[in-house]
Amino acid sequence: MDYQTISYEVTDGVAVVTLNRPDTYNAMTQQMRAEITDAVLAADKEARVLVLTGAGKAFCSGQDLGDASSAANLNLERTLRDEYMPMIRAIRESKIPSICAVNGAAAGAGANLALAADVVIATESAYFLQAFSRIGLMPDAGGTYELPRAMGAAKAMGAALFADKISARQADQWGMIWEAVADGEFEAVWKARAKHLAEGPTLAYAEIKAAIQETWGNDWTKQMEQEAKRQGKLGGTRDFQEGMVAFLDKRPATYEGR
Repeated sequence: MDYQTISYEVTDGVAVVTLNRPDTYNAMTQQMRAEITDAVLAADKEARVLVLTGAGKAFCSGQDLGDASSAANLNLERTLRDEYMPMIRAIRESKIPSICAVNGAAAGAGANLALAADVVIATESAYFLQAFSRIGLMPDAGGTYELPRAMGAAKAMGAALFADKISARQADQWGMIWEAVADGEFEAVWKARAKHLAEGPTLAYAEIKAAIQETWGNDWTKQMEQEAKRQGKLGGTRDFQEGMVAFLDKRPATYEGR
């Protein structure tokens, strides 16, 4: 796909998808959602870690309410099912770990796009905003699923009802994101985190993602059974063999994702 609203590049196993409509604070259009989905699926095949970030001052201001491709026939149910769901699913179901590097405001669907990633790293000047109730809507793009799991039911309800800004520091303290980083250190930190994951045991990361995602639907016995099954699978990989030898040799492991 010839990308017009995002940029996509892969370097040393790190695929970086940058939302690239800075003049609209990276508001999402139909085309952008299609391009993000395509890029995420491509990264799953040719990279070892995925990073989502934004160009300019914001990460993503949510749905572009002036998007000419959807304004004439605005059908929110269709848009969510046919455009947002495939995009969010591609991120959640990717076999490689994902980082959302939130470089600025993440509002509406943009906030919930960020929460779809496995790890969220935000610059301290960033904020998250469930803006939906300000225009008579409810959180979507996976918000009603991710928010209670990320910050607890009480905080999620308040965020949805009051539509208050949640600073990156608040989000960090509440357990909504992995970490808030000083603005001057932000880029170096997320790049170092991405490098760490790109050099790590890719197959183990895939099993970690799957196991943690499925825990919400399992009781203790089923989750223990799934742990045993997944761990048994990993025990037969070359990465595990390399990790064990490297540990005994007191050297860094060289993982191949095999």
